[in-house]
Amino acid sequence: MHPPALAIVGWSGSGKTTLLARLVPELRQRGLRVGVVKHSSHPHPLHPEGSDTERHAASGAAFVAFATPAGVQLTLPEPAEPVLSLLARFADLVDLVLVEGWKQGPLPKLEVWREGLGPLLAAERQDVLAVVGDAPVPEGTRRFSPEAVRDIAAFIQQCLRDGSLRATN
Repeated sequence: MHPPALAIVGWSGSGKTTLLARLVPELRQRGLRVGVVKHSSHPHPLHPEGSDTERHAASGAAFVAFATPAGVQLTLPEPAEPVLSLLARFADLVDLVLVEGWKQGPLPKLEVWREGLGPLLAAERQDVLAVVGDAPVPEGTRRFSPEAVRDIAAFIQQCLRDGSLRATN
């Protein structure tokens, strides 16, 4: 079983990362242990070409970790699709996982939306719990201003209490 999780979705440039950078400290201040996963549907190199960690990963290691005084970066040789199984590994360490991206994933979603970047997902999807943005949203859709971080955090806490942060698949 994976910990409660919420995908923060939206089109590129909508403000997902900015919201997360403001939301995580607010949730931590409220006593929650929060993990963050950045999901991308585009391939990105995980290790610089020619680096020691690239060589370790290419050797078939079960995992590769890069440990520095600033922290540890862990790479697992798994495709991004089993994100839920990855989250299960951290169930005892966090109260909530926020996943930046993964529009097509099975997690409930908080959509960050700005006009002109792409269509509003909440208009077509039942798994969008609320929208963060200043533009009008469909009737019945909960909307928060991008500046209302405290209100968004309170909404997420309510979703944790009522059990609505579980995957649909």
